[in-house]
Amino acid sequence: MNGFRRSLFGYRRAEVEEVLSARDAQILHVERQAAAQRETIAEMETETTALAGMVLDREREIRALDGRLQEANECHDRSIAALDAITARLEELETQARGQATRIRMKALREAVEVSKKVKALTDVDPVFQSEPQAAAESEPEPADEGLYAGRVKLEIGPLGDFSQLVGFEDAVGQLGASEISVERFSEGRATFSMNLDQPVDLLRELEELSNVDFKVRHNAPDNLILDVDEDQGPEQRAA
Repeated sequence: MNGFRRSLFGYRRAEVEEVLSARDAQILHVERQAAAQRETIAEMETETTALAGMVLDREREIRALDGRLQEANECHDRSIAALDAITARLEELETQARGQATRIRMKALREAVEVSKKVKALTDVDPVFQSEPQAAAESEPEPADEGLYAGRVKLEIGPLGDFSQLVGFEDAVGQLGASEISVERFSEGRATFSMNLDQPVDLLRELEELSNVDFKVRHNAPDNLILDVDEDQGPEQRAA
């Protein structure tokens, strides 16, 4: 029931108009709420559209960064591969240069051996040459005190198994801190080294630690040392 009271000619007009006014006011209020909600929804849609655009921009930036990172990784891999190739080539060239230097040195040593043989043949004939080695032997200084060596020293060692063992022993001599190291002679497995020691060095002890060959001392003087390689060690140890 609508609650209106009847009058002579129907419902009372004032009550009807009051109800209609209240309904119109309620409708207006609902319409205003709906308009406000539509405005809010429009704002939210605008903001959502802007956020979607930002997300798309970020995705494009991420894809671009991924591409640049992949290119950087590929460039890095190529650089590493190129560096490995260069390193391998340098090692190959170093090995070739070392072998060539050894062959040149051995050739020079063989030529020196021939010259030495010719000089020896001359000294056997000419007494003038015979006096020089004898005088040198007579003036040979006393053995070094406490095994310390300094200044110009000659070192003879042998027999060495091959050129690689000669090079290995030369590397051991190079670790002594000596300068002006040279191989003056290599004949029948025996090598004569010449070196200059700027500071006193316990030569025998250092060589025992640095060298891979076992040796015995045959002759010991301040400027001259003769070592004999132990013949009892196996070929593998000699070549080590």
